[in-house]
Parts: sequence; structure tokens; C-alpha cells
Amino acid sequence: MKRSGRRLAVATTVTAMAVSLAACGGGSSGASSDGTVTLHVQAWKGGGAEPANVAEINKAFEKAHPKIKVDFEYITANDTYLQKLQPELLGGKAGDVIMVDTDKMKKWGASGYLADLSKESWASRIAPDAKPFAQSDGKTLAMPMELIGIGLYANMDLLKKAGVTEVPADWPTFLADLAKVKKAGIDPIALPDKSGWTGSSVFQAAGSTSVYQKNKQWDADFLAGKASFDPDWSDPLAQLKTLEDKGYVNWKNQLGIDEWSQGAQDFSAGKSAFWYQGAWQVSNVKKAGFPVSFAPWPGGGQGTEPNGMLFSGTMWAVNSQSQQGDAARSYVDFWSRSANLAKYLDAEHAESPFTGGTTPESTETTAFTTAFKDGRYRILPSGSWYGATAETAIGSKIQAYLLGTESAAQTLKDIQTAASAK
Repeated sequence: MKRSGRRLAVATTVTAMAVSLAACGGGSSGASSDGTVTLHVQAWKGGGAEPANVAEINKAFEKAHPKIKVDFEYITANDTYLQKLQPELLGGKAGDVIMVDTDKMKKWGASGYLADLSKESWASRIAPDAKPFAQSDGKTLAMPMELIGIGLYANMDLLKKAGVTEVPADWPTFLADLAKVKKAGIDPIALPDKSGWTGSSVFQAAGSTSVYQKNKQWDADFLAGKASFDPDWSDPLAQLKTLEDKGYVNWKNQLGIDEWSQGAQDFSAGKSAFWYQGAWQVSNVKKAGFPVSFAPWPGGGQGTEPNGMLFSGTMWAVNSQSQQGDAARSYVDFWSRSANLAKYLDAEHAESPFTGGTTPESTETTAFTTAFKDGRYRILPSGSWYGATAETAIGSKIQAYLLGTESAAQTLKDIQTAASAK
């Protein structure tokens, strides 16, 4: 996922140097004279536009552990986070606890920067379908903090003006509702795609229903060479073009709008009835004052219920070079407890990655949470064929298709190649 900064260029010397650096130590500088330990925590959540109740949880941790002081450092996501953490890890000066996603966990773990957390008490509680995203080479290297939805936003006030009373659950109904909205003089849907993320993600969300309701094991079958994008994913790809063919979206215009800033601002300003983004935006959109609903992309046939698409998002990892390993593990353990993690999940409008974990509910996310509880969901395979490199390549190929410079058949072939790359 682009939002969490998964693009990572690992220097060729990293692996060789990691072993020697681990012996040098890093992170915090030790305890004070009264035995108080300072724990340096680095994350791209907990500040800026996404405070996510991190400060509240850190305060509760310090109260429960009076001899541990949290030195929390918020760093902007994506390139800024990588450009700061990568050299700090290389130089043995990164935080004791660092925020990662699956891609960073695998690459930094392979370089020896992350401690093995397999024996921590919370590791056995990770939900089976979430566990692969926190593991590498059979070791649990991070504590998953969330399974977060990506789907369809709806401005219920604008829908009401068009005579639509509920968010559509299937593709034919969605098209009919878009027609009503357009007829009412309202911009039907915004799908900003400047970086290529939205087109690729909607493609995945549509397939989460149309492909995976037919074959829940599609990802495993693809990795085993038993499934292919052509013809399995022809319908999800066609849905993107249908939206333009019917006049509901102009892809040439959408490819010029940034999905991470302008897109959110425009929807919050009431400029379209529907919008596509992650659940992490719910809290910000609510501030606009209109009733909003967040639901799975309605990609299935008439009368079907959609599958929600989830992303294994933020995770906590312990720096293997930390001089405060025990305190760092205590911090991660504190976050793993349902009562504490629920505060973060509530802010993110995300689902719990733990068996028996507490998933907060809200009126805005009822449709998505219901799908999750019913088992109607698929976790984006960011830990296998849809890693950072494949995501970027697929987004670019779909952009070319939406601009009319590539055929559907060639696009599916290109996607197959990108997903198969090692």
C-alpha cells in the first residue's frame, strides 16, 4: 500500500553489515540514575493528520510502566519515513521500536535489523489469515496492529437528493444508482489516480468479490501456477472501463488528481456522491459534517453480497540492535492487549488482527464490519504476489489501459507478468 510507504531500496551492503551492527548496539542510550529507561519509538502514525490515539496509548503505557519513558517520534509516511529509517538502521541509530508494514518487515528482517518475536505471548493469538503478513522465514518479526478496509465511501446526503437510500451492494445496483446521481446533477464518483494506486486498488477490490467468491484459494492457486489473470480477472478490469463508458468518471481527468491529498479534500467538500479510499480516512471525512458510509466495493452480480477487501497495515517491530530490548518487548506486548489496541482500531476504523480481538463498530462502517464478521473478506496479498514492486507495476499498466493505450488482453498479460516477477 502506498499510504504506508512500502517502496524500499535496500543497499547492497545492508545484509553484510547488519550482522556486525547488531553487535554494536543501537536505539536508546540506557537507563537514567533512578533506573528509568527511555524507549525511542518511531512511526508514521501518531501525528500529523493521523494521530490514531497513539499519544493516549503511550500515556497509558507509561502509567502502567513508570520506569519506562516513551520518546515518540512521528515521521511522515512513504519516502520520508524510508529515507530516515534506512540509514539509521544501517548506522545502528534507529528507534527501539519501529513501525513497519509487511514489505518493510520482510526486507529489514532479512537484513537482520528486526528481533524475533515468535515466543511473545501475543504471537500465538494472531489470526491465522493475518499471521503470514507478520512472519518471514517462519519467524514472527512484527506485531500486527490492524486489518484495515479499503472500499467505497458514500455521501448519504447527496445520495438522498438523488433518491438513493442505501449504499449499493452489487454491481448492477451500483450502476443504476450512479445513473440516478448523475441525472440529479451530482458528480457520481471520484477515483483520483495520479500515482496509479486507485485504479489498481479498485481492480483488487472488485476481484475480491467477483473472483474470490468463486475461488477463495485464488492467491494460492496463482502462486502454484494453477490460476491466471486472463480470464479470471477480466470482469474487475472491465468494471473500471464501464464507469467511463457510461459517463460516470473521466479517467484522463482522474489521473491528474492526487489520491492522497486532493481526493480526500474534494470528497470532504461534497464534490461527489461516491469516492474510493481506505477506512483510515473515515475520521477525517466525518469532520465534514455530512453522514458518510464506508462499505465494500459492490463488484458482484445481481443480488450478491460483496466481500470486503482488507490490508494488513501497520505493525510494531523491535530493533534487534536496541539496548532496551526488554522495555521494547513490553511496549509491543502492551499494544497487543485488546483494551489498548482497541483505541487505535477505533481511530483507524480497522478490524482486529487477533483471534478473539475487539473490533470497534461505528455507524459509518457498519456495512464493512458486517462483511468482516460474516467472513466475507479477503486480505490483499501484499506479502506474496502483490508486493510493493508488483503494486506499482500493476497500477501503471492499469493507467495505460484506462487511457486507451493498451487493450484489456494485453493489460491482463502485463499484470500476470508483474505479479509473477520474483
